[in-house]
Amino acid sequence: MSCTLTFREVYAILNENDSHHIIKQEKKMAEFIIVFREVLEASLVVGIIYLLIEKTNQNEHFSQLWYGVFASVLASIAVGYLVIQAKNALGNNSTQALFEAVFLYLTAFLIWYVIFWLSKNVSDKKVLEGQALNAMELSSWGIFFVVFFAILREGFETAIFLISSFSITGTFSYLGFISGAALAIVIGYLIVAQGRKVDLKNVFKYTTLLLVFLSAGMIAYGTHEAEEYLVKSGQIEKSEIYRVWNVLEPVEVSPGAGKTSHILHDKGTVGVFLKGFFGYNSNPNIIEVILWILSMMFGLNMWRRFYY
Repeated sequence: MSCTLTFREVYAILNENDSHHIIKQEKKMAEFIIVFREVLEASLVVGIIYLLIEKTNQNEHFSQLWYGVFASVLASIAVGYLVIQAKNALGNNSTQALFEAVFLYLTAFLIWYVIFWLSKNVSDKKVLEGQALNAMELSSWGIFFVVFFAILREGFETAIFLISSFSITGTFSYLGFISGAALAIVIGYLIVAQGRKVDLKNVFKYTTLLLVFLSAGMIAYGTHEAEEYLVKSGQIEKSEIYRVWNVLEPVEVSPGAGKTSHILHDKGTVGVFLKGFFGYNSNPNIIEVILWILSMMFGLNMWRRFYY
């Protein structure tokens, strides 16, 4: 039996290995960005309230602070679990495709709302301290509810964003998740407890820009899922859909060599990266492309107005 490999077979193996490597790297980055931003905001909230309790010598509220953090984390996990169970219960049919489409659209709108309207108020020290002081005066459990709902919002956003990202790529990076959370907690501690000066505006500016790309990708992939719903439900035929471009599917160049993809296929070396960050599709329909362009224009315009 010959052990000689042709050039095309070697290329197929190398291309497959490169694609897997890029998938892993891209997924680490996507999870890192999402978790880093949300956990940093949550860390600043906890830190500001912690210092306020310490400064006002109301140490009896420390337990409520940590109870609030713990309860909000559990509630966020429960939200993520319920969404995943709801998706799984639908099975692999047209209804699931419709659910995915609606879920991705809503997530994109939530990202825009969070990064352009809510984020300018998050971790506003004076506002947060005022809420905390009022809560301590009103009830012994006031701090619990302030912390619980503040952190729950961040946890809810994190769960929804990560599930949407998983819907697009089908993989999850625990390393990206853990490293993003760890770095955010360290930076939050240094800022609040140690008084270190960190240019938070630039941190949020560039992570927001990356979230703009992710949200446009979710709009595009949501449109792709809407197409799947229409096809699976028998409302249209795939042959009737106009493709702006159509990169060939992976093919097996010879028996046993494995499948090789064009680098711009969404499973190829470059395409898989573009898919994860920008919602790239190797055979998009015309509506998918138009909505991606419009969402990018909207997001970049809002980003420019917000930070410049």
